[in-house]
Amino acid sequence: MLGLPSSTEVNRRVAKEKLYANAILNTSTKDMIKDQIESVIWRNKLADSTMSVAEGETVKEIQIFEVVLRQKALDKRILPAIAKAIPYKILFVLTFGGEAQAWMEVSDTFYNTEWFTLEGFTLRFEGLKLDAVYENLARQLAAGRLNAEGDIAKAVERDKQRRKLEREIAALEKKVLREKHFKKQVELNSDLKRLRKELEGLML
Repeated sequence: MLGLPSSTEVNRRVAKEKLYANAILNTSTKDMIKDQIESVIWRNKLADSTMSVAEGETVKEIQIFEVVLRQKALDKRILPAIAKAIPYKILFVLTFGGEAQAWMEVSDTFYNTEWFTLEGFTLRFEGLKLDAVYENLARQLAAGRLNAEGDIAKAVERDKQRRKLEREIAALEKKVLREKHFKKQVELNSDLKRLRKELEGLML
């Protein structure tokens, strides 16, 4: 599916009961997994023993799990719950019909691609060490939201700040449009200008 070497292939179905046993799940999350996921398949294991890449300082293995969906959507609480049950970095590939979407957790934040046809779904697995492979994957999934270089955790924190400012700006823009009093509009526009300047600084 991702053009990885055959030496990395596992292709083993993961029983949902195993996920329940290893993860701390409440009843509603278990029900969502039952209702929304058809099956989970451990597709690939990326490690120094399965491909020409050295073990990383922090990333020892990257597992690739295909999550076959019953519908083209998945509750946002499910993947974090599964990720906590497995002590390795995981690249989740969600599939539905003939389409796929990739998700991966980076510093407690999930990033994902758009939906692509399976034929057009490609990712680059680049790096001499698994740390680099993992960070390069993260930056691909983030689609420009993470800096091209530098510490990945700092890049994620910077992105969180940008997202927060973007939400505040959007809310303030709506407030300006609803405000009828000119003096208040001036105050709100001043706040809006300040936030936009902060956001511009984070985009550099």
